[in-house]
Amino acid sequence: MFPVAPVLLMLSQGCFNMPEINTKTGSTRVVLRPYQCPQRRSSGRHMTPKPSVKQPITQMLSSRHISVTAARTYRSAMHLTQQDQKRDIVLRNQGATDSTFEISDGSHEPEKIGIADPHVDVLEEDLDSRPEGNLIYSINDRPPWYLCILLGFQHYILAFGGILAIPLILAEPLCIRDNNAAKSQLISTIFFVSGMCTLLQTTLGTRLPILQGGTFTFITPTLAILALPKWRCPDSSATSHLNTTDSAALLVDDDEVWKVRIREIQGAILVASMLQLLLGLSGLVGLVLRFIGPLAIAPTINLIGLSLFIQAGQKSGAHWGIAALTVCLIFLFSQYLSKVNLPLIAYKDKKWKVFQYPLFKLFSALFGMCGAWLVCFLLTYFNALPSSPNEYGYMARTDINLDAVKSAAWFYLPYPGQWGLPTVSVSSVLGMMAGVLASTMESIGDYYACARLSGAPPPPTHAINRGIAVEGVGCILAALWGSGNGTTSYSQNIAALGITRVGSRLVLQTTGLLMIVLGLFGKFSAVFITIPDPVIGGMFLVMFGMVAAVGISNLQYVDLNSSRNLLILGFSTFSGLVLPTWFHSNPGMINTGIKELDQLIMILFTTHMFIGGFFGFVLDNTIPGTEEERGIKSWRKAVHEGSQIHVSDHSCYNLPFCTNFIRRFKLLHYLPFLPSVKSQELGMHL
Repeated sequence: MFPVAPVLLMLSQGCFNMPEINTKTGSTRVVLRPYQCPQRRSSGRHMTPKPSVKQPITQMLSSRHISVTAARTYRSAMHLTQQDQKRDIVLRNQGATDSTFEISDGSHEPEKIGIADPHVDVLEEDLDSRPEGNLIYSINDRPPWYLCILLGFQHYILAFGGILAIPLILAEPLCIRDNNAAKSQLISTIFFVSGMCTLLQTTLGTRLPILQGGTFTFITPTLAILALPKWRCPDSSATSHLNTTDSAALLVDDDEVWKVRIREIQGAILVASMLQLLLGLSGLVGLVLRFIGPLAIAPTINLIGLSLFIQAGQKSGAHWGIAALTVCLIFLFSQYLSKVNLPLIAYKDKKWKVFQYPLFKLFSALFGMCGAWLVCFLLTYFNALPSSPNEYGYMARTDINLDAVKSAAWFYLPYPGQWGLPTVSVSSVLGMMAGVLASTMESIGDYYACARLSGAPPPPTHAINRGIAVEGVGCILAALWGSGNGTTSYSQNIAALGITRVGSRLVLQTTGLLMIVLGLFGKFSAVFITIPDPVIGGMFLVMFGMVAAVGISNLQYVDLNSSRNLLILGFSTFSGLVLPTWFHSNPGMINTGIKELDQLIMILFTTHMFIGGFFGFVLDNTIPGTEEERGIKSWRKAVHEGSQIHVSDHSCYNLPFCTNFIRRFKLLHYLPFLPSVKSQELGMHL
């Protein structure tokens, strides 16, 4: 029998730290690894302190750095008998080369204990493979203020392209293609609202370092609403004629033409977002997700990207050469130069240091867009582009919208109801709900990915419910402010957590503040209007293609050798392309005698993602098939991957400043968006 007493003596005397106890499920080995205390200590409010050198074993076992599985294994090791299966406890000092370990309590002579079989390579690999092991700053850490600003601005730049694309896409259907002042105000508003929603999500939502911004899932139903005959933009001749009549007195102001349309979008988003808020507060998210699998998600997200090919083609067609240059530059920086790190200089520990930084990989979209923008500026400066609006290539000039920068106000403060009181129609609301459900499904997957890359445990149910509810609140705020869109989690910023190895919540809160502050400067937002259409088109080609590819990537969990799955996937995707096209081409065929019902049918059946997602959801849940065949089992396993190797401390998901208040009133424990007693005390009662 293994001599447990000396080990317990060593632990009780605090001869070494024990932040990790790892178990290998295929055997009965327990590995206790000595811990080297880092020099840097976190000053975060919610950071759990690491075990001290003199910490008793009872406090160690209650430490939230020890997983439930590890503690149970340790308890079983304390009650070993001769009849039990032999278990080896391997004490291995980091960097030790001999097979002995000295134990000393300061008053006794050092006692040497022989170390058992040293084959712990697999277990060490398990520990080293943990994402938080490679993090510079984990979720609760507080980097210095200057690093927070630099890293926060980096996240701002990463989300810049996706957020900027939304008002540029909506400019033409909102009838503000030539209204630079309106476009500048929309850009300021969407950045301002994105900053507010980011602060809400990182502080009161999931509390993960996740950025909130405009979503493409709302664009498809928005375009379907604005494609109705009543919202089509009037031509210039019709507008001039209307201004001479009494019936168009409300349209004397040119701004009223587009404000009427955006108020309709505001009302649709405002009411539809109530569904997302309800799903989060009631805890129905888990119930809904039980019936949604990869075969419903894949066509939904895939059709979001495919349905926007017209907008990408129109922008790129203004000058295919410039659009191709933009695409090539983005590919160059993001793929060919992704592994090229540039040497940068930093001042640390009172001296200058040179470090390697993946600059091209992080800012590929920004560099690609700015590079093509610079080429257009040079071609405009040397008058190499046509100067007549009727000639091909004129839209590649950078001096077309310079008046927007000159006329824009230095300071612009977005406020609720700035476009007027939102209008609500049943058809628009029901159409927008398809975007809300798609955004909800996308965000839940982002929560798990963000937790893994930021060194946090997998999010508990209450954190997911609260995150979805806060996203609903964010969409409501976006509707009140009139950004023309909602908000969702940004996957590209989650990927940046793994690249930068900085998962601090404070960094993303700094990003939210930067987005709010920069959104207040009108001229800063107006500069982006001068980006030529072909540059935007090239960015759209890459961005929308990536959205479509993300949808297809969900099929990795599905058995693609199954004729059942191929039939569901093919029919749902193809129907999502055919039906909207036919309804757009035959708008007068729907005539039920009820005007509102006609509009509802038109909006739903011209929304690509709704058609694809609806058929995928219904067929996948009605046609018989096993969970392995449908991909449900492997998909859930991938979503929860890593849950066994993370620490069990869920305190990072608790709401700030009110944990004791929630514990005091037990009625609050039954609310699905607040932590229960069991989840709060998980790290204490092991």
